Amino acid sequence: MKAMKSPQQGFTLIELMIVVAILAIIASMAIPSLLSSKVAANQSNAVTSLRNLVTAQSQFRTLGSVDADSDGSGEYGTFAELSGAVALNLRGGAGVPFPLDPPILAPPFEQVDAQGRATKSGYYLMIFLPDVNFEGIAEAANGGPAAGIDADACEYTWSAYAFPVEAGSTGGMAYYIDHRGEILVTRMDSTIYDSSSSPVFNAALSGPNMTSPLAIDGNVATDTNSWAPL
Repeated sequence: MKAMKSPQQGFTLIELMIVVAILAIIASMAIPSLLSSKVAANQSNAVTSLRNLVTAQSQFRTLGSVDADSDGSGEYGTFAELSGAVALNLRGGAGVPFPLDPPILAPPFEQVDAQGRATKSGYYLMIFLPDVNFEGIAEAANGGPAAGIDADACEYTWSAYAFPVEAGSTGGMAYYIDHRGEILVTRMDSTIYDSSSSPVFNAALSGPNMTSPLAIDGNVATDTNSWAPL
């Protein structure tokens, strides 16, 4: 008997085109949802980082890790100091010539860029410390305390922002927090913050220094954005 040969089976061109079209439809529905979930996760992570920063700053000051004027009162710190990336005696006063050990903040905050920004989960984070007039000075390039901060003023105030690396892609909101411990949020309806534009120290405040009222309860923000308590 002759061997029977079964005909080869496969997809026709039309069937392949139908499959590709179905996959494209599924992808078009799934990708926006995935991107939206990623943005939401980044924003949640930014808020958590700011909340953790409140605790870290309180601990750093209470420990007296830096006391540049030797008056017995600790001062608030920068990301590089809080994460153990730089020595604690860089302010030209009292302090130990080695990094904080153990560090209070996690390793991602050891890396500070040339504009004084740490990066975590699609967001930039910036710390400001006050000068003698309580005007904020950003962290030094590549981390650590910048020239001009005042030891006495650093015992009372600090502030920080979290804003997206790419507005709309990695996050849609910006956040602010300071020594008062209340987080403010803006959808950046007027002024957008991202890799090309960082907020000034009083952007979320209604006055010229770090003790000015928060831009809520009818107080107009310096940056003209609408800010609200989170």
